[in-house]
Amino acid sequence: MRAINRFHVMDAIRRHGPLARVEICERTELSPTTVSAITAALLDDGLVVTRQMGTVRDAGRGRPRVLLELNPDAARVVGVKIAPTRIVHVVTNFQGDVLAGLTQPVRVDRQPAEVIADLVEDGVRRCVADAGLTLDHVESLCVALPGVVEHATGIVRYSPILTEANVPLSKALFERLGLATLIESDANAITIGEHWFRLCRDLDDFVVVTAEHSLGLGVMHGGEFFRGAKGISFNLGDLAMSANGKTVARLADQANEPAILAPVAGDARFREAIRLGRAIPLAAALIATGDNALTASARRAGEVLGLAIANLITLFAPPRVVLVGSTLALGEPLMTALRTALDRTLPAWLGDVSEIAVDVQADDTDWARGAAAAALKQLYGAPWSSTGPARPRLDMNAEDL
Repeated sequence: MRAINRFHVMDAIRRHGPLARVEICERTELSPTTVSAITAALLDDGLVVTRQMGTVRDAGRGRPRVLLELNPDAARVVGVKIAPTRIVHVVTNFQGDVLAGLTQPVRVDRQPAEVIADLVEDGVRRCVADAGLTLDHVESLCVALPGVVEHATGIVRYSPILTEANVPLSKALFERLGLATLIESDANAITIGEHWFRLCRDLDDFVVVTAEHSLGLGVMHGGEFFRGAKGISFNLGDLAMSANGKTVARLADQANEPAILAPVAGDARFREAIRLGRAIPLAAALIATGDNALTASARRAGEVLGLAIANLITLFAPPRVVLVGSTLALGEPLMTALRTALDRTLPAWLGDVSEIAVDVQADDTDWARGAAAAALKQLYGAPWSSTGPARPRLDMNAEDL
């Protein structure tokens, strides 16, 4: 309970600060005694600082007002997004402001997991140096990638861009860098990015659907991630859409980027564009000029995505569903089909429950910044002078890298 209260106090200051203690009480519904004890400890630890508003002479009535705000220099963290054709790093301060960024072009799906861990290590070290820091200045690291991740152990059970399964990535990076390391699904990373910095700053309950090389799902409930057993994240592309005998059709089979691009995968231009991670902009340009095959493929993807989102709304009834990812650049054929399928399949009594928001502006830095925010979120709730962020478990059964 102490950690939960501490997090809520720091999150209130982050989201709405600078704040007076009485305002923190109002926003967190904690007692003045609890808020005073928590803020005193945060001040002692240097995690928040005071800002004096006015002077006694200016105020004309007692002492000047004292507000609390986060100390941006209290800690630095690193966020990493692993994508099929690149690894993106950012270093942020305690408020989540980006201090430095780095993108490494690499064919991730062609590399063994141990090479990916080496590349992440190299990128972290370089990005930290570019920020004018050393690893001693960094408190923790969060790495996000598509697939199914066990948050509790830092094991990647499955990722469409890794050649191996059950990869103990947290352990591998901790051994290389000596930093407390979290592993998240990229959908969870952008979900917290939407909550802290983008379209859901006003909500603590919402759903994020990511549409890129793979299809992901992030569910925020009460300001916390909704996770499965062992902290497992969700891979929306695994959702079964139909089953016929021994064959199971999954959402990814029709709606991820490889499925959408299948009609043109043999085209020499697209082979090179896919290699460089530029296939979706090229496909969008061809759709705009009337390419029938790609238009039909985008529409099919939109239809099944609309059906999947209708099922999510039926299950969770969130006030907002955010769509984010590079696939959205395909534009009108995809989105019109998605909204039509959603309207057709959603139960009428849920038609006015969920707003659909599309974040077409989120870029690679936003995904990596979301990963950094996940690391900060854990720091905000940790007793700073004792346990700090969770260390990875080193007694895992999965084979070492």
